Amino acid sequence: MDTNLYQGIRNTLAEARSKAYSAVNSAMVEAYWEIGKQIDKAVGERAEYGKGLLKYLAGQLTAEFGKGFNESSLRRMRQFFKTFPNRAALWHELSWSHYRLLMKLEDDSRREFYGRECVESAWSVRQLERQINSFYYERLLATKKSGVESVKNEIHALEPKTSPDYILKDPYVLEFLDLKENRDYHESDLEQALIDKLQEFLLELGKGFSFVARQKRITIEGDHYYIDLVFYNYILKCFVVIDLKAGKLTYQDIGQIDFYVRYFEDNVKLQGDNPTIGIVLCTDKNDTMAKYSVLSENENLFASKYMLYLPTEEELTHELKREREIIERKNALDEEAER
Repeated sequence: MDTNLYQGIRNTLAEARSKAYSAVNSAMVEAYWEIGKQIDKAVGERAEYGKGLLKYLAGQLTAEFGKGFNESSLRRMRQFFKTFPNRAALWHELSWSHYRLLMKLEDDSRREFYGRECVESAWSVRQLERQINSFYYERLLATKKSGVESVKNEIHALEPKTSPDYILKDPYVLEFLDLKENRDYHESDLEQALIDKLQEFLLELGKGFSFVARQKRITIEGDHYYIDLVFYNYILKCFVVIDLKAGKLTYQDIGQIDFYVRYFEDNVKLQGDNPTIGIVLCTDKNDTMAKYSVLSENENLFASKYMLYLPTEEELTHELKREREIIERKNALDEEAER
């Protein structure tokens, strides 16, 4: 087989996809800047009028153009214009997600530095976020000349670039184009395979589980989060949210599932429902942990009733271990066949 021909075709398609993403992204950034300008001009200093106007616009735009135009998004577009009032000075290489991060920087010099570096070094959104959170700007200023290149290059090892396939599925781009989101791309291959099996496993238990959603997206202040699996248990009359990580349990994982539970309590749970249950499953080789999170005032309900219908930690451990071994064995055979 002509591998050079394949590589040439592959590179052509990858380049075309990247150009398509850049074109859509540039149009989106300019549109959001223009929307922000129009809103700012209409609102001026009339704060109360602005609240009513944003509510009206959000309703109308969402009805016609779909997601991405709620009040908080429109407020952010106005902030975008106010933060970058000179349209000609916008960096067209940067995405809306890049600009959202830059807008959080209050200091003009830091914002200018990160924006310029982002363009010159072609940072992805995740790379930019890591650099900001690790105080890259401050560390660079404090580094001797001989060590500057080392500090600059560390990002490539810590946060490798993502492929065009990944960035083309940016939730903001999908919202802008009003396209359906791919539920599968958010997880690694191993995690996704385990989620597939876990969904089947819980439904097969026959303990009142009714499937609600997978890769359930929730958006808080413009930030997107994804819950792997959501069920409703009609016996317990409560939602069960599950998050799966291919690694050891961390305090961040516990905090994240607690966040999901609290979100469902405030925004999804209906009157008469029992408290939402959150389960985070972490699998690291033969080490699997299950942690259940419910509101503290319902500990008795959890102890006396919930465990009758939820899978036990032993059941979950056995199922995840079994499926992981099957998946890893299959991957090993596939790799052997390709050699």
